[in-house]
Amino acid sequence: MLEVTEETMALRVVGALRDEIVTMALKPGDVISESDIAGRYGVSRQPVREAFIRLAQQGLLLIRPKRATVVKKISPEGVRQSRFIRESIEVEIIRRVAGKSGPDVADVLAELIAEQERASAADDTRGFHTLDELFHRTLARLAGVEYAWQLIDDHKMQLDRVRYLTLGVSSSQRAISEHKLIAAAVGKGDVDGAEAAMRAHLARAEVLLSQTIADFPDYFE
Repeated sequence: MLEVTEETMALRVVGALRDEIVTMALKPGDVISESDIAGRYGVSRQPVREAFIRLAQQGLLLIRPKRATVVKKISPEGVRQSRFIRESIEVEIIRRVAGKSGPDVADVLAELIAEQERASAADDTRGFHTLDELFHRTLARLAGVEYAWQLIDDHKMQLDRVRYLTLGVSSSQRAISEHKLIAAAVGKGDVDGAEAAMRAHLARAEVLLSQTIADFPDYFE
C-alpha cells in the first residue's frame, strides 16, 4: 500500500512539474530542490525524488550529484525529433479520419474550433493551449487510435515548451486557420488534402523554433 501511495504521489508531482515547465512557470535554468517541491505539494521527499528522475529521463530536468537540480534548457534537436514523431503519427491519424468522415465528425471539429476562437478572443493563452491539444487528441479518438495520442504526448514536451512561448493571439489565430483547413478537408473526405493540411500545420514547428531561439536564446542549449 505504501508503494502504491508513493507511486501515485510521484505521478502527481511529475504531472504538476511537467505542466509548470511546459508553461514556463519554471523557466530553463531555474533551480529546484526536493525539499521545496515536497513542501509545496505536501508530500515526502521520496516521491519527489522519483518524480525528478522521471522528468530527467524526459529531458526536462538536469540532476547534478551534490549540486542543484535545474530545469533543463530546451534542446533544438529534441524539438525536431518531437516534431518527427508527432507528424509521423498524426498524418496516419488524419488520413484515417478523413477516410471515414461524416456529418458528425464535421460537427465535432467545428465545435472544437469555435471554442478555440472564443479562447483566442478572450486572450486566454492557457485555455487555447488546452483546446489545441483537445483538437488533436479528438482526431485520434475519431480515428479509433486514442492510445496513439498518448504516445505523442509522451514525446512532445520539448516541442510543447516552444509552442507555449509563441502562443500569443496572432499565433493562435494562425493555428485556428490551419485547424479550419484540416477540418474542411476532413469534411469533404479529402484524404490527401487532409494530410497536406496536417503536414503544413505541424511544419510550423520549425519556424517557431527559429523564432524562439532568436527571442529567448538563453532558454536553449
